[in-house]
Amino acid sequence: MSDESAALPSAVDIFDTTLRDGSQFEGISLSVDDKLRVAEQLEWLGVRWIEGGYPQANPKDAEFFRRAPTELTLSTAELVAFGSTRRPRGKVDDDPTLRALVEAGTGTVCIVGKSSAFHVTEALRADLDEGVAMVADSVRFLKAEGLRVFFDAEHFFDGMRADPEFTLRILEAAAMAGADCLVLCDTNGGSLPHQVGAITAQVVAAFGADTRIGIHTQNDTGNAVANSVAAVLAGATQVQGTINGYGERTGNANLMTVIPNLELKLGVRCLPEGNVGRLTSVSRHVAELVNLPPHPADPYVGASAFAHKAGLHTSALGRVGSVAYEHVTPETVGNTTRVLVSDLGGKAGMSMKADELGVALDEQAAGTLSDELKRREAAGFVYEAADASLELLMRHATGWRQPFFRVEGYRVTTYHRLPSAAGIDPLDVEDDASVDCEATVKVWVDDERFASVGEGNGPVNALDNALRAAIRHRYPVVDDLLLIDFKVRVLDSSSGTGAVTRVLITSTDGDRTWSTIGVSENVIEASWQALSDAFVWLLAHPV
Repeated sequence: MSDESAALPSAVDIFDTTLRDGSQFEGISLSVDDKLRVAEQLEWLGVRWIEGGYPQANPKDAEFFRRAPTELTLSTAELVAFGSTRRPRGKVDDDPTLRALVEAGTGTVCIVGKSSAFHVTEALRADLDEGVAMVADSVRFLKAEGLRVFFDAEHFFDGMRADPEFTLRILEAAAMAGADCLVLCDTNGGSLPHQVGAITAQVVAAFGADTRIGIHTQNDTGNAVANSVAAVLAGATQVQGTINGYGERTGNANLMTVIPNLELKLGVRCLPEGNVGRLTSVSRHVAELVNLPPHPADPYVGASAFAHKAGLHTSALGRVGSVAYEHVTPETVGNTTRVLVSDLGGKAGMSMKADELGVALDEQAAGTLSDELKRREAAGFVYEAADASLELLMRHATGWRQPFFRVEGYRVTTYHRLPSAAGIDPLDVEDDASVDCEATVKVWVDDERFASVGEGNGPVNALDNALRAAIRHRYPVVDDLLLIDFKVRVLDSSSGTGAVTRVLITSTDGDRTWSTIGVSENVIEASWQALSDAFVWLLAHPV
């Protein structure tokens, strides 16, 4: 057994800093209500520590700590307030940051201090002895206030490579003053796993089993998760990170990957028993709260993490199950296996996808449809992003024909009306211009013919209104249909304005969401294909 595996702990504490470090990610701006909702998800997941923010830095974080005691019910997790050491040449008893930590009302605080000689002398403009004193004085003061204190050693790995004697002096000062955990921070994110593992092992050996060592990594080299795992292998027992890897620059260690790597691959307990199955739900819920789309390729929790497209993969899945190409059972982390049908797949994948969508597709129909799908994908259709259209195509292959309405034809007119302003540059009157769109749709419902007109702020909106008007009397449920996303992509830009376009429409009825697709050289025709599929899917799935 290697020295690293011999140091492997049986369990680690998960310290989540989504509300503090994670909120520094570009595009994230959390309200106090948002922070409270994220904290609820972290409690449900079962992390040990929730770093709520920097109460002295801004009013929002201060308000969060005021509201949390009455608006959060925490049984597994504990809140942590974040701050920094006292100022250079300052006093702890009148330091505003330390006083804010005491007044935050948490039983645990985390303070950051410089552990790199370079940053002490250049960033703080202090001598090295003062750098050590700032850490020792601050930890001692907070311990005297009855608080549990975690010490984040900023730029620790850089410091160890440049001046290990001073960096270890900083850790020793924090430990001697009573710090409950020494957290080794790869602040610039420039370290590699072999460096983090070796240096963490050195620290663990130097301070002994009675001193808790933590790890905090950034992802600037793409190694934040690997560095965190390397530190645990070397004996670290606290892991700091964020949901979905949010964080400054390229982000922090992604706990959605760190946790299952430790629990499922190394047997290191991170969460209460069974809670690893909540990872996918928490990942996606928090993504909604921070208003950022989930990354589909994220390990374990991403929508594509257990999605299979290649024919060899789907064929093996059909014969021997998920063990063929899935390193863990998706349900273990709350995810599911998905089969994507494409021109890379075959009959086996088509049959599995049909089962997933609830369509009884025999082997002959699966083979025929597989060939048809390859032809359609060559023309620009991508059904892996449009399950609803794919289901309708599968139903068609079984002989089903949608019975709801038959389209005779449609027409769309667009009129761009400018005010009468002879001799005036159009740019000067653009704000006064208007664009009117009108669509006429002629359909048959059973043996009745209907011609309806719809107006809208664009051709798709006008077609949507016209089709609704034509079939509403027979199918009032169409009033529940709402188009929530509309994407257009040019497939062959070299053709200029004559290029083939692909349209993806996402629709909802308030409870369900589905996506449909259309492809044509005419963008309105492509839109009509996707739009009419959206209506047909709704009518084929009555609530």
